[in-house]
Amino acid sequence: MEQQRIIEQEMYRRAIEFIPKRYPKGWGGVAIIHSEDEQYFTSVSIETANSSVDLCIEVGAMCEAHKCNVRVTHCLCVVRDDENSPFKVLSPCGVCQERLRFWGVDVKVGVTTPDHSLHFVTLNELQPYHWTNAYPEEELEHYRTVLT
Repeated sequence: MEQQRIIEQEMYRRAIEFIPKRYPKGWGGVAIIHSEDEQYFTSVSIETANSSVDLCIEVGAMCEAHKCNVRVTHCLCVVRDDENSPFKVLSPCGVCQERLRFWGVDVKVGVTTPDHSLHFVTLNELQPYHWTNAYPEEELEHYRTVLT
């Protein structure tokens, strides 16, 4: 449990140090993903003139982890409204929850809390009534790539 807390604190530290470097003024956001082999992947959202083609902040880091063929254990998304605003943790949207489930229901994600504390829950805790509960695990397993 202590190791989990160390990982979560390290992810948050990396996020709040990265945002002012990448976004010195105005809005800023970053996602940090931790993998089973102790790597950290960082990504930002793609800024486009057509917001209908934007991607979530987490997507780049997920793609990097997938490219490296490593299992994701944690995901954290942190934003701020401008350079004078406090940092906020954003729970993953439903689409990102679906993407993260590729690595299993035990992936831990940072979630938004009323007291703005750093808190992680598993995907299973975040969405206990997920649609995949209607199917046996072995039916779903063939959709996942076996990670070595």
